[in-house]
Amino acid sequence: MSESVKFSGVAEIGNEGIKKHFQNIELWDPLFELVWNGFDAKADKVAVNFSENEFESICSATVLDDGEGIDHTTLKETFGRFYDSSKKADPGQHGAHGRGRLAFHRLCRNASWYTRTRQGDAVIEIDAADIKSYTCVPLRAEEQRASVQVLSQGTLVELTNFTSNLPSVASLVEKFSTEFGWFLAVRPSKSILVNGKTVEVPANDLTQKQIVVESDSFDVQVIRWEDKPTSEKSYIYLMNGSGELVYKTLSTLNNKPNFFTSVCITSSWANQFASEESLFDPLAHTPASDVWKKLWRQLGVLTNAIYEEFLRKKADEVVQSYEDKGYFPLFQGLDDGEKAWRHAHARELVKQIYIADPQVFNNASKKQLKIIIRLLDRLAVSNENDALLEVINGALDLDDQSTKQLAEQLKRTSMENIVSTIEILQRRAVAVDKLRYVMNEHYREVLETPDLQLIIESNTWLFGPKYETLGAEEDTFTKITKKFRDEAMAQSAIDEEDVENLADLKGAQRQTDLFLARRIPTTDSLGNQIYKCLIVEIKRPAVSLNKKHLRQLEDYADIIRGIPEFDADNMYFELVLVGRKISSADKYIKRELQSHSSKGENGLVSDGDPKMKLYVLNWYTLLNSFELTNSFMLEKLRLKRTEFDGLTKQELIKDLQEEH
Repeated sequence: MSESVKFSGVAEIGNEGIKKHFQNIELWDPLFELVWNGFDAKADKVAVNFSENEFESICSATVLDDGEGIDHTTLKETFGRFYDSSKKADPGQHGAHGRGRLAFHRLCRNASWYTRTRQGDAVIEIDAADIKSYTCVPLRAEEQRASVQVLSQGTLVELTNFTSNLPSVASLVEKFSTEFGWFLAVRPSKSILVNGKTVEVPANDLTQKQIVVESDSFDVQVIRWEDKPTSEKSYIYLMNGSGELVYKTLSTLNNKPNFFTSVCITSSWANQFASEESLFDPLAHTPASDVWKKLWRQLGVLTNAIYEEFLRKKADEVVQSYEDKGYFPLFQGLDDGEKAWRHAHARELVKQIYIADPQVFNNASKKQLKIIIRLLDRLAVSNENDALLEVINGALDLDDQSTKQLAEQLKRTSMENIVSTIEILQRRAVAVDKLRYVMNEHYREVLETPDLQLIIESNTWLFGPKYETLGAEEDTFTKITKKFRDEAMAQSAIDEEDVENLADLKGAQRQTDLFLARRIPTTDSLGNQIYKCLIVEIKRPAVSLNKKHLRQLEDYADIIRGIPEFDADNMYFELVLVGRKISSADKYIKRELQSHSSKGENGLVSDGDPKMKLYVLNWYTLLNSFELTNSFMLEKLRLKRTEFDGLTKQELIKDLQEEH
């Protein structure tokens, strides 16, 4: 190497001006830039190798490519420029500003380019401390690095004196795959090795199709990436019959959430392609040609179909994730059939809206998602289906196809809701018949506490529409109310006064009373948020209700009024005493029922306290109320009355304990 032929130069920008352009890049980005420089120099193969110290940390790196090399006789046009490259416009090139080579200073102090071109061999060196300056020394062939000597042309970049710590080699291989995967898929003749390991094309779905426009054939590959490529948007690449990239343009599928594609088109039609019309080549095909416009339209149909299929699969995954996170309602209190239908419908509705516009859900918080899903469920099963479609369509500006799909879903919901309502009504009518039969035939000795308790909890709709869904039992509220209830009721012994037929006494003494307490969030007539507290005292079936039992309920109401925790302005109580029948000898209960009959509430016996109402109901009143309330529908449905003669008590109880 001759010192006399050594020469140097300075980039047309200061040291700090260069470095500020690289403040926010990742530590591995300088390596990416060097690999891209190799491919910009028309390399087919780039090899990256790392060396580690005794602490297993990367301390140096080399990047070798078999490209055209760096012409050391024209360095002023390359290393002497920053943000102004001598590269000509080429759709196949990555770098265009002549600055990527200087990013190395984020990683290490020294960079050396050992290069070979037709003009000979040379080494170019830059020290990060004076990054705007470079030196170049021509080399004799035998002085060149061994890895370059075996090449007819190419460049080896050596990075030494590391000042930052890179992640592990295995991690870097993954990052190279994400950065260059799209490029390697588009240009299968290219390859990258990292410490001898081939960088693979990352996970993707490939769709291939041949499109014929007029007499020209186009081989189309649509690559959908699982993860977003780090350095490339969704482009359409046009390659000629030799596989050379002649044109690239942004795809219409950019900015689709989580949807990343590369569309590769290969055709001999592109052998005469030019990016714009020219007087010097009037026969060249351009993006303004009819063939390209027709091809573009067919590409749109193909890629949109792929996007819709992706959305359907993605929607299934998203809906399942919402399911796993508990965003969907639990539909507590509904019977199993209606619960399953409501749940399936809510999932399908969320899926359809996600397909129509994923952004509705993508940017929402956990709390917002719960609210959105629950509101959609409630509106969809109401009489506001048309309004719901109008709101969604107006907000999302859906296309005709999406609007049609959503309308079909809501229309199907309306019909399913009607069918579901009929099925529920049928099941409840049968349950009423069975319960009436049980009260008539099996009340003396066979209605043990667990049997009746489960029947009540599975059929809370018997107390009226507002109690169709009581929800899960609240442990604290139930414990408090039961403690004071036991004090009020005192579980007095059953005697002859409590039964009308002495034959019932033995069975009554063997049974126990039942208790149900729930606190239900709701609103009052003015729309204010309140708690409606329902407390049900169910006397054993063989007992006939009398004034002793009502006075127990009144005593219990007085106790509740005195509990500070229950004295809140937004807590309202309804205490219900339920028995098989009211004693024929009792006058006290009957008098109270008569005095409150003008209020139009079945069983009301006390409403002097606006926050506390007391009711006395017998099972036959409850059963009759259901039949009277639904008489029109029951008549129209012509429900067949079921005959229960011959059924065992166990068969009846088992069926009644299933939710209806």
